[in-house]
Amino acid sequence: MSKPDTSRGSLSGFHGPNLGYIVELYERYLEDPHSIDPEVKEYFDEGNVPTFETEAPPEESSGGALQESNTEKIIAAIRMADHIRGYGHISANVHPLETPKKDPRMELEKWGLTQKDLEKVPANFICPDAPPNIQNGAEAIEHLKLVYTSTIAFEYHQVHDEEEKNWLRRRIENGQLIPTLNNKKRFALLKRLTEVEEFEKFLHRTFVGQKRFSIEGLDAMVPLIDEVISGAVKDGVQTVNIGMAHRGRLNVLAHVLEKPYEMIFAEFQHAPNKELVPSEGSIGINFGWTGDVKYHLGLDRQIRTENTANVRLTLANNPSHLEFAGSVVEGFTRAAQEKREEAGYPVQDPSKAMAILIHGDAAFPGQGIVAETLNLSRLNGYNTGGTIHIIANNTIGFTTESTDSRSTRYASDLAKGFEIPILHVNADDPEACVMAALFAVEYRAKFGKDFLIDLIGYRRYGHNEMDEPMTTNPRLYKLVHKHPTPKEVYAERLKSAKVLKEEEIKGMEEAVLEKLSAAFEKVPTDNHHDLSEVEVPEIVEKGLPRIVTGVPIGELNQMNEDLLNWPEGFKVFGKLERILKRRQGAFSGEGKVDWALAESIAFASIIADGTPVRLSGQDSERGTFAHRNIVLHDRETGDHFSPLHTLPNAKASFAVHNSPLSEAGVLGFEYGYNVFSQETLVLWEAQYGDFANAAQVVFDQFIAAGRAKWGQKSGLVMLLPHGYEGQGPEHSSGRFERFLTLAAENNWTVANLTTAAQYFHILRRQAAILEKEAVRPLVLMTPKSLLRNPSVASSPAEFSDGEFQSIIKQPGLGSEPNKVEKVVLCTGKIAIDLAAKVESERYEWLQILRIEEIYPFPFENLKEIFEQFPNLKEVCWIQEEPKNMGAWTFVEPRINETLEGKLKVSYIGRRRRSSPAEGEPDIHKIEQARIIGEALTRE
Repeated sequence: MSKPDTSRGSLSGFHGPNLGYIVELYERYLEDPHSIDPEVKEYFDEGNVPTFETEAPPEESSGGALQESNTEKIIAAIRMADHIRGYGHISANVHPLETPKKDPRMELEKWGLTQKDLEKVPANFICPDAPPNIQNGAEAIEHLKLVYTSTIAFEYHQVHDEEEKNWLRRRIENGQLIPTLNNKKRFALLKRLTEVEEFEKFLHRTFVGQKRFSIEGLDAMVPLIDEVISGAVKDGVQTVNIGMAHRGRLNVLAHVLEKPYEMIFAEFQHAPNKELVPSEGSIGINFGWTGDVKYHLGLDRQIRTENTANVRLTLANNPSHLEFAGSVVEGFTRAAQEKREEAGYPVQDPSKAMAILIHGDAAFPGQGIVAETLNLSRLNGYNTGGTIHIIANNTIGFTTESTDSRSTRYASDLAKGFEIPILHVNADDPEACVMAALFAVEYRAKFGKDFLIDLIGYRRYGHNEMDEPMTTNPRLYKLVHKHPTPKEVYAERLKSAKVLKEEEIKGMEEAVLEKLSAAFEKVPTDNHHDLSEVEVPEIVEKGLPRIVTGVPIGELNQMNEDLLNWPEGFKVFGKLERILKRRQGAFSGEGKVDWALAESIAFASIIADGTPVRLSGQDSERGTFAHRNIVLHDRETGDHFSPLHTLPNAKASFAVHNSPLSEAGVLGFEYGYNVFSQETLVLWEAQYGDFANAAQVVFDQFIAAGRAKWGQKSGLVMLLPHGYEGQGPEHSSGRFERFLTLAAENNWTVANLTTAAQYFHILRRQAAILEKEAVRPLVLMTPKSLLRNPSVASSPAEFSDGEFQSIIKQPGLGSEPNKVEKVVLCTGKIAIDLAAKVESERYEWLQILRIEEIYPFPFENLKEIFEQFPNLKEVCWIQEEPKNMGAWTFVEPRINETLEGKLKVSYIGRRRRSSPAEGEPDIHKIEQARIIGEALTRE
């Protein structure tokens, strides 16, 4: 018997997962009939050998081939099986309020098949991975229907990797995902659903009309999260970070993170819940001095699980910009996975920590931050070894139904573009939810990639409990009002299966209610003192302490030499090598240190002190302006090398990553990394300062306000290139004014520096306060054209003996204070433009003050300087930005306060404009010359 020609013939045009398997079986049969399954061998022994010839129909003979018609039946059966695999989800029973749609192509007749036809075909031809009890093709088709169209539906054809796709198919079809829980597990599952439901009912009765964004309709989300955490912990995960919006948050806090009921009740009652003693294992319940609503608050706890050490569970604080917390949680998780105690890149172990992100069905396709965050999942600097995504699918967003909120069939379809496997699960079947959770954890552990569970249920009340959904969604809510709760559905199922009796179910409900009532009794009733305004903590109010940031000149010199020490044979691009080699001797004699070298030396000294550093942003390895070159590339091999990874005295890691073209996602990630790893100096760099516009929610809701709302400390550094060089509106302004508008209660430092030494000292100061109570973020308007300007370079002594100065006087001016009649105040690049003009002429009547740190504003320092000029007649503020932008509106009242009514500060700059800068370079130069000229003119 010769081997068939599989390149042509009736089977050649079909490419299902079974065809190759049949051909392989047949070839093995030809080589050794006893090497294959006896059932399949018997099938071939009886002459059922598929032919692949097309020239003429095969003739039937005793030892011959299968009739062409029988071959076509096999092909039809295979095609039907693949249709079930690919489209079974459309007719699956995954919508609690809807009857599954019938798919005509699930019927044998549509494929020209009968039950008898399929009974002649071995099961392995149709479903190679079917359980052993599946005997023939007919049973295999029914098995596939059961698997793909029940209360779990599968979409995985978007996964391109063949190994992953085949693994998914095998695990789905081998029958192990069909829920078969033992009675003990079923009892525990019903108990959990009872806790979830009774908690919501208790809140509804006790705190009438208060918002809680209840979980009801998606109750199974809690046991689903339970199983994800339990499965991950068994695989060795020590930290689980959760991000979620409002829906069901209080229930997750109460039952997954075990936040005591009485603390949640106290938040409803406005009672002093800080006075309640948290249960054992609590790390911290998040409070700031202004606070936040209860359904935004997070929690950080140690939970003891069976047969393991304590596991850290964190539910991230969340603002009303729903999906932005996802990127923050990814940053949490990467930080928890990395070891930073040694030189070089941090060592990542994705098995140590895992993220769970719970999305809304309207928010997942509706908010672009989701795509930005998903895009981080496989990138070198941002991957976290796979995130478990859960869509809390109510099939509605506020009052907008799905048909008006997305252009795709499913809320989850965005994930297909990232090749993420998707399970759709009926929230009324908690056993299916358990199986989905275990499958997700298994996939993550094996492939280290994201997985998505689309939990489809409904929302029992309106968007919040004060809404009346019948106003806008009457048809949907008629169905909801008639539908039993998930607990009632499951309890009835267990009663029917004789697992539990009615009295046992009632007893379960009574026990939970008793526990809730007892917790409520612990809540204090006296809440009058809770109405007073909470004061800012003294340590925050006081501002930063004075910190010594200089480094001995010998150490600076040695670090500089080490930074120029490359591996033998490593060939740096010639032009760049010449530029870098000029740095030799910069810290000796009459050397000068430019901005880029000051930054590198700052990083080197910080990791030498034992503080890890992480820098990321678009093109941050080289630097947008080709100034940094902190990662070198061999011009012949393309190999990478960073001298900061091989410094002999480094005691901590250094990481630098070119980021994707994303602002909100990456900034949220870096903020999360810093919050979770507060000992690390984390820096995010915008390609241009205005690019930060796309991350405004992260600035507003997290970085500026996080500590006041949640007590969430951060020392994140943001580098925002800013300065007017005639490059048009979008590459000029870092929107300085926005950060100053958000500045209050010492929530961050906002600075605009003019010397390399100042940059060195402020970075070292920031690293020194990271783990102190005084820590706060740092917003730096960094230069562009000034990066190579000699006027910005500093002498070696300024690094060893100096410190950060909030105000710098213009060198060469004001040597005789009695002669000074005019003071010009400014910040950033325009100070260097002024310096270039005053170098060539004598201005005895003038002093120029550079305000390097705009916030906190240096009141005392500035007042002392003004007092040095007894004949002062004029004070003005000069800036490049239009009058309604930049620092002017912020500094004007503060400068006037320091002048104490003796004088009033005036403004020199561009007039109020809607656009930040001119688009024509020549116009820019004319305007710039006018501004400088006015500043250097007496009244």
